Amino acid sequence: MIRSAICGIGSALPKKKMLNSELEGIVETSDAWIVQRTGIRQRYIAGKDETTVSLGASAARAALDNAGLTVADIDCIILATATPNHTFPASAVEIQNALGMSHGFAFDVQAVCSGFVFAMTTADLYLKGGMAKRVLVIGAETFSRILDWNDRSTCVLFGDGAGAVILEAVENQSGTNSDRGILACKQRSDGAYVDKLYVDGGPSTTQTTGHLRMEGREVFKHAVGMITDVVDECFSATGISPSELDWFVPHQANKRIIDASAKKLGIADHKVVITVDQHGNTSAASVPLALAVAVNDGRIKKGDLVMLEAMGGGFTWGAILIRW
Repeated sequence: MIRSAICGIGSALPKKKMLNSELEGIVETSDAWIVQRTGIRQRYIAGKDETTVSLGASAARAALDNAGLTVADIDCIILATATPNHTFPASAVEIQNALGMSHGFAFDVQAVCSGFVFAMTTADLYLKGGMAKRVLVIGAETFSRILDWNDRSTCVLFGDGAGAVILEAVENQSGTNSDRGILACKQRSDGAYVDKLYVDGGPSTTQTTGHLRMEGREVFKHAVGMITDVVDECFSATGISPSELDWFVPHQANKRIIDASAKKLGIADHKVVITVDQHGNTSAASVPLALAVAVNDGRIKKGDLVMLEAMGGGFTWGAILIRW
């Protein structure tokens, strides 16, 4: 049996760090209010010379270095982003070129904050189907470019960054939960909630980029139930219980959502990876950035059971259970 296992991981952040105190001079808010409501203390904001492509390429190079591989070893690049450099071509193709790769294929996946989970699931299918041996999966965003900096309900939440993993096909596995790699993937969407979290522009409608708009209370109301449902589906599909989980790596949108989800799932606080305080909500980059932090600081080790989850505009939501 073929399993899709992570063999390399990398991340990249913009040079500029923005503290909550800086936002006090832009909109009517305070550090105390932001921390209490969201858990966010800072975020990184892309400079003029930093883009989704440049950040994604940097994270990709770091993942290749971590794996001890070169672009010659990669068959496919899948980029999860809602903030591409251009309407077309896909920013994944631009990253492919930036890496000096002219073979294989590259494309974007757009599921907003769930994008990385959806991209990982897509890569898993390519690997299990024999269409690729190694897939570079990237989540990269420059959400600061689509924020309304006069809207204090949204501009305090988001940041920029990128994370990447390399998934490789590992053959001759047992087909049991002891296998290394992805054990279960679940993803969902429901377009009835489009107007709860969206960007009010686009090439086919306004011919503008638009700005992010969100009904925060509505998102919170649905988030915990949707997140826990797909996580429970991963547990049910494998027969693994929440108590067996070593690490829970959630989408870093809001600490209150993370805490409520972990509590409902019965996952102990010390097993939850939290980076929202440092990065803010980086959309599709959120999960791989958090994953990279926990791997690099030594928390996530070989053999650990790790649950990834995310929920984003659409609504879209998904979860992946991995044996590290």
